Amino acid sequence: MKISEIIKNNKVTVSFEVFPPKEWAKLEDTKAVIKEMVKDNPAFMSVTYGAGGTTSGFTTEIAKEVLQGGVSPLSHLTCFTSTKEKINSVLDELETNGVENILALRGDIPKDYAESPNQHYHHAGELVAEIKARGGFCVGGACYPEIHPESKNRVEDLAHLKEKVDCGLDFLTTQMFFDNEAFYNFREMCAIKEINVPIIAGIMPITNAKQIKRSVELSNCSLPRKFEKIMERFGENPDVMKQAGIIYATEQIIDLMANGVNNIHIYTMNKPDVAHQIMKGLSAIVNEQN
Repeated sequence: MKISEIIKNNKVTVSFEVFPPKEWAKLEDTKAVIKEMVKDNPAFMSVTYGAGGTTSGFTTEIAKEVLQGGVSPLSHLTCFTSTKEKINSVLDELETNGVENILALRGDIPKDYAESPNQHYHHAGELVAEIKARGGFCVGGACYPEIHPESKNRVEDLAHLKEKVDCGLDFLTTQMFFDNEAFYNFREMCAIKEINVPIIAGIMPITNAKQIKRSVELSNCSLPRKFEKIMERFGENPDVMKQAGIIYATEQIIDLMANGVNNIHIYTMNKPDVAHQIMKGLSAIVNEQN
C-alpha cells in the first residue's frame, strides 16, 4: 500500500526504519530482525540505502522481506553519486518486486568528492521530479526540524524544502529530534510557507551514550537540558541508559500524539526489542486513537 493512503485518514500510525547489512553474509540476520519487527504491526517500514548507494543491492532484498511480512516497505534511494541509468535500474527493480514507496534523498557527499562534469543529480528535488514523471510510486522526502547542516539559516532551509516539495513529494519525514518544541515550531513555519504535505515525526531512542554524538551530527539537532541530565546520570550504565532512552522516546511520542501529531517514525537501529518496548508503552494510546 502507498504511504499516502496509509496516513491520509488522520489515524495514528507508528512506523519503523531498518538498515541493510554491509555484506551478504549478514543478510539472514537482518531478515530475522525484520521478522521480529513486523510482529508489532508497524504502519510501514523504511529501508535505508547506504552512503553513496553502497548497500543498494541489499535494500531491495530487505524491502521484499518487509513486504512478505505483510508490511508496506519504504525504500530509500539516494542520487548524488548515481548515474541516471543506475537510478532507472533501481526503480525498475523496485517496481518489479512490488515496492510502491520511495524516500528520495540526495545522499551524503563523500569526503574529498570531486564533482564530475557529467554529474546528473545535485539535489533531491531532481530525483523527486524524475520519479514522479515516471509514475507509479509514492515519493517521500527528508526534512530537518532544526535546519539542514548545509543551510545558512532557517529562511534558506525552508525555501529549499519548499522547492523540493513542489517537485511532487507526497509526504515528509523529519530527521531525529529530541525537543518536541523544535518540531512544533518547524511545523508552524512549514504551514506559513505553504508546505502542506503531511510531516511524519522521526524519533530515535538513544539506548547507549556512544550513539548521541553521531546522532547529533547527522540530524543537526539540539539536546534539551532534560536529556543531557539523563545522559549525565545514566550514560555510564548501559542497561539503565537503554531503559531511560526508551522511556524518553516513548514520552516524546505521547506528547506528539497529544498535540495532534498522528504519524511517528522510529529509527530503530535494527533493535526489535527497543521497537517492541516502545510499542508496548503506546499500545493503549494507539488503539484508542484508531
